[in-house]
Order: sequence, then C-alpha cells, then structure tokens
Amino acid sequence: MKQRLGQNFLIDKKVAEREVDYANITNDDIVLEIGPGHGILTKLLAEKAQKVIALEIDENLISNLRDSIPNNVELINCDAIKFDFRALPKFNKIVSNLPFQISSPITFKLFDHEFKLAVLIYQKEFANRMIASPGSKDYSRLSVSVYYKAKCELLETIPKTCFKPQPKVDSGIIRLTPRKHLPFSVIDEKFFFDLIKNLFNHRRKKIKNILNELYSIPLEDVPFLNNRVENLTPEQMGELSNILYDLVSN
Repeated sequence: MKQRLGQNFLIDKKVAEREVDYANITNDDIVLEIGPGHGILTKLLAEKAQKVIALEIDENLISNLRDSIPNNVELINCDAIKFDFRALPKFNKIVSNLPFQISSPITFKLFDHEFKLAVLIYQKEFANRMIASPGSKDYSRLSVSVYYKAKCELLETIPKTCFKPQPKVDSGIIRLTPRKHLPFSVIDEKFFFDLIKNLFNHRRKKIKNILNELYSIPLEDVPFLNNRVENLTPEQMGELSNILYDLVSN
C-alpha cells in the first residue's frame, strides 16, 4: 500500500460480491475499474463480464496483478486522472473501489463519458454529499452536479474494518445511473457549473452579495437574491444560471 496514492484496499470479499451484484454484470458488459489494488474486485468482475479494463497507477501492484488476473482483463498502468478515457475500448459500466484522494476529480471526469451504470465505493462523507438535499449541511456543488447528471443512490454503508490499511471513516457504495433526460435545462453547461462552484464557495452569503462580486450587471430582475445558496434547489440554480447567462451575454 502506498499511502501517498490514497489507496485503502478492500479486503472483505462479501462486500466486493455485493458491489458486483449491484452492477448487474452480464457477459455483454465491458467494465472499467479504477484502482484494482490487489484484484479482489477485478477477479469477481472478470467472472461475469465480457471484458474488464483496469487502470492502476502503482507499478508494483501492476506486476503482482499480471500473474493472477484472468485473460479477459486489460491492465493499464496509468494515472486515471490524467489518462484520456477516449483512448480506452468503449465501456458501458464502471465498478470501482476508488482511491479516496481522487474521488472528486474522477467523478466529474466520468460524467464527460457515456456509460450505462456505475457502482463506486466512496468515503461515507463524500457519499453523503453526493445525495444531499437542499438545506442540509452536506448539500454542495457536488450534490447539484451529480443530481443534474445522474440518479444517485447510497446502497449501503461499509465499515472501515473492511479495508486495509484501515481508514479513519466508514465508506458507502453509490450507484450512479446517468439520466436519459436532464431534470432541467441550462443554456450553457460550463456557465452553470462555474456558477454553482462560485456560489458554494460563498455558501453563507446571500445570493445578491455573491453576484455583485462576480458580475457588473443590473440585478433588479434576478430571482433568489435574498436566499443563500444552500437553500436553492438544483432547478432554481438552473433558472438563475439561465437568467444570468442572458444578462452577461447581452
């Protein structure tokens, strides 16, 4: 284990089996796994999938895995954050015990690619933020972004004793199903995501104070000015984004 890589290896095979079951893997599936570690999940996936593409940054782990993985596993030594997923064979499902340190950038990166289903293990705090509702302490930019892109379910909590080295906190299994139809429409997605990032960076301020710092435009007809961002629904943020985009563009 290289702690600098943020890897806490799953050692409970029962948990790994349930994770694979949640993904409903069949022999038609090509599965992407990020951070296979010692291969506990990789081998279970390979038993059911047509092909498994496993991305691992640690060269020592790669060497150990090569001697034990099935023939339908393609092992790639790379940094998943920097690696261009478009260079991979087309995958339709993602099943991983994600290295905790890359949870956020990997999640946002996955949404740039088409997939049918993802079952992923995150630290519980991160998982709670993914499913958080407006007004709750965990509600964040992540909550809004995930809601916009996918149906997100927390399937179960995993005790920290199921990992080695043992992390300080429990984990959770999340299932992401990309939306076929977005829950609301935004004129410009980049503008929308930049806006919610800026809003949540100042979550305790009123919307009008944040917008006055961001833009030099009249705000008389802009809604939600006296609200705080943590109380706005994702749909309201989409509405706000569209109004601001029109004002800024004109």
